[in-house]
Amino acid sequence: MSSNPFAESFNLEAAFADVSEYWSPNVVAQVNDQYVKVAKVRGQLVWHNHAHEDELFFVVRGHLKIEYEGRVVDLPTGSMHVVPRGTPHNPVATDECWIVLIEPVQTKHTGDVESPLTRTIDEQLRGSR
Repeated sequence: MSSNPFAESFNLEAAFADVSEYWSPNVVAQVNDQYVKVAKVRGQLVWHNHAHEDELFFVVRGHLKIEYEGRVVDLPTGSMHVVPRGTPHNPVATDECWIVLIEPVQTKHTGDVESPLTRTIDEQLRGSR
């Protein structure tokens, strides 16, 4: 028996329907020590980094840009991108964008940066219950 509290299967459209705030990810699954999160984003988050964790972005709907110092990665629908650990970045979406995030369970939403948009792991887990 698995101690994983998440369902083995879930409907991605339904998972996004449960997201009510921009930049507020909901954990929908756990794969080993990685959380799978869904989020709707619009505008910009905040410049931050994750000192010890890589972060994968998958754009399900819309268009996302990941700003780095000196460059921007453009991610249309269907794109995936890995932000390397320790790399300062800022996700930006001009219009509503739906993303899936895959990152280690201990990953802080905005690293060590606190902003009004920062969500704790508990807040991200509550959205999935």
